[in-house]
Parts: sequence; structure tokens; C-alpha cells
Amino acid sequence: MRPVVTVEEMRAVDAAAADSEAVLVERAGTAVASAALRLLGGAYGRRVVVVAGKGNNGADGRVAAARLADRGARVTVIEATDAPARIGRRPSLDLVIDAAYGTGFRGEYAAPAVEPGVPVLAVDIPSGVDGDTGVASGAPLRADVTVTFAALKPGLLQGDGPLLAGRVVVADIGLDVSRARIFVVDDDDVRNSLPPRPRVAHKWQSAVAVVAGSPGMTGAPALSVLGAYRAGAGMVRLGMPGVELDALSVPEAVGEELPATGWVDAALALAGRCKALVVGPGLGRSDDTAAQVRALVAGFPGTLVVDADGLYALGGADDAARALAPAAGRVVLTPHDGEFARLTGAAPGPDRIAAARAAATRVGAVVLLKGPTTVVATPTGDVRLAAAGSPRLATAGTGDVLAGVIGAFAARGLGPLDAAALGAHVHGAAALLGPPQGLVAGDVPDLVARWLSEVCGD
Repeated sequence: MRPVVTVEEMRAVDAAAADSEAVLVERAGTAVASAALRLLGGAYGRRVVVVAGKGNNGADGRVAAARLADRGARVTVIEATDAPARIGRRPSLDLVIDAAYGTGFRGEYAAPAVEPGVPVLAVDIPSGVDGDTGVASGAPLRADVTVTFAALKPGLLQGDGPLLAGRVVVADIGLDVSRARIFVVDDDDVRNSLPPRPRVAHKWQSAVAVVAGSPGMTGAPALSVLGAYRAGAGMVRLGMPGVELDALSVPEAVGEELPATGWVDAALALAGRCKALVVGPGLGRSDDTAAQVRALVAGFPGTLVVDADGLYALGGADDAARALAPAAGRVVLTPHDGEFARLTGAAPGPDRIAAARAAATRVGAVVLLKGPTTVVATPTGDVRLAAAGSPRLATAGTGDVLAGVIGAFAARGLGPLDAAALGAHVHGAAALLGPPQGLVAGDVPDLVARWLSEVCGD
């Protein structure tokens, strides 16, 4: 996993550095120059403009300028405060290096315009983009490449950051980021962490229960069941209050109709041999349903994935914390922004990492906040980011599939944090295998199986 360090944490890392500021600036500027050489395909005769501010970001840019000049580039350094409204154009300009302001910048920055076709390389983060939230203020330049130092910054992964940063390169300049609490999930993390099926595997070793659906709402449980099966569940036991299983067109689903009301004892019996339980998709929002969900959470001994109407049943954060207390350390909540606002009393806001952390601490459960970059936070402040998401997933029912995937990963042996984070990564990465237009939720389970087969093998 790749570490992510907030602006405040980065200041502490800088302060604790064994090397002097001058040495670190030299290394950072050299890393920027190396990236510039790769973009340029060489230095001799190339024309480069460096927009440099007064702080360390500008100092990094000036070192890069000197290194490029040493290699034969024609370099002009422009002070950020004196920059013209527009910088030259091709063919007389080959590269602009944005070293005006770094991650600690506050206020608005109106960058000089750069002609289309002239590549831009940003130092640490595009100037004018908040280092933590990724919110762009003013008119920052859109970079083709951003060279950041020691670790990724949250602002490169949320808000406007991903749109403005281009390809991000992390340069090691000798800073210790081993105390990072935030990490980005990659394909290798899934490959290395997801337990393989043992040679003597049987279906009950990775069994998942799904308690979901209601009259007229059978699509959501079907998608959760398929998501769980395609993510490796050996058995999925399904209970739908007041709905016969014949109403569900998933022949692999095994289970029984639950009573329309007062169904918790039957649901617990159905889930008795299962390692994980998904509760909520399409379940309905009656008072009886809410009471049954809370009793189910208190009574199930394995990992719980609470989604959709299950979140509604928990109520606000204080009520949710009381309901979840018997299952402390075993619960994953999966809200989208609207559900998050109902749970906590406020929308996530621009700093989604901080919002998810605060919510997880408040309710005492792992919180998976869905979004372009999905944030998974624990009550103790550990965070995993799934940045493989795509607008293709912004269609009804994909969240039901994700709940099933997380349930399957938990049943296969992952803890709540890893099940949620790896599940979100796989869910997002799998969607990229589908059509760029017209993806529907029913496509996603098969894409999950295909992705896992290609990345994890047998």
C-alpha cells in the first residue's frame, strides 16, 4: 500500500528529518529535474519556464531549473508574484514547471495561462490546490505530471486534485513516513492479502448471509448475493422478510422466506453457520424493520456489513453507536453522501478523509464513505483509500454488489478494514473492465470475478 501523509503530518516529518532543509531541497529539485527530463526526452536546447514562489516549493523549482540548465536547457525562472497572464507557446516553449506554491498554500492562485500542447509539471501539488482537501482555489494549472515528495498527499486523491495533478510520481528524498496512518490500496494488496481457497475447501468455510429485500424490492438482494458469490463466497444464505425465494432469479441463492415482521430469530438461525452477514439492501424502512436490524446486529457473532436501509435502521450517530456496541470491532457501515449526512447530521464536506475518520470514531465501526475516491476509516484513525473508482459505477444497484463483495472478503478471512478497503478497490477496478457507457449493476459481479481471476489467479 502507498502511504498518504496530511499537510500537518508532513510538517512533523520535515521537522524530524535527519538531513538539513538545504539537503532536502536539493534532492527534491533534482527529482523534479529528472521528471522534467523524462517529459522532455532530453534537455539540450529545450526551453523551460519555471514559475517559482518564495517558499520551499519555489526553492525546489529553482534547483530543478539549475539542474536542467546544466544539461543544456534554456531555462527562465519567473517569480510567482510577477508572472505574466500568459506564458509563451509552442514551438518556442517545451515545458512549464509549476513551483509557485505547495501543499500549505491558503488563498486563491490565478496561474498564468499556458498554451495547449505545452506540458506542465507540478512540484508537490498543483499550485492553488489544497494539500488536504484537493479543493482548487482560483485558477490552477492542470498538470500533466506532478512530482510529490516522500508520500502522496490527500489533496492529490480527493476533490479537484485528481483532475489537476495528472500522473503522480512520488520521489523518495530521505524522509521517514513510516508512521503514516493513511494508505492507498493497490492491485498487489489484493493479490497478497486475499486468502486463497485451501485445497480442502468446502462451501461453508466462506459462507455469507444476506438479509435483504422486501415485497417489490428483490433486485437489491439479488445483486448482493451475486456480488458475494463472484467475490469468492462458497455459500450465500439469503433471507427476505415477507418474500418467497422463488421471487428471486438467482438459482445459487440458498435460504428461506423470513416472516414479514418480527423476523430476527429466523434470520439469526439462517445465518448461524455464516462468517459474515450483509444486512439492509432493499429491506424497507418500517419501524419493525429498524428494530429487527438492531437486534440482528446485536445477535450475529461474525462480521457485519450494514448497507442501505440497514443504515437507515441505525438512525443517527448516537443511536447507531448504542446499537453497534455489542458488535464492536466487527461492523462495516457503507454510506453514500446522503446516508452519511443522516448518520452524522452533516454532509462529508471537502475533507472526506477527516469526515470518515470522525464518523468511525463516533459510531465505533469501520465507515466506508463511497465516492470517486472511497474512504475507509476505523474508529482508531487508520484509513484506507480506494482510488480505482469510476463514474461508470454511478448507477443504481452497484452499492448492493459492493456490500456482497465486502461480505465475501470478510468470510474469506479478512478483517473489517481490509475487507471493506480491498472490496472497494476490486469493485472500482472491475468496473473499468466493463463498457465505458451503459454499465449496469448486473454487469459488475461477473466483472469482479474476471478481475480477481486475472489479478489473483487460481
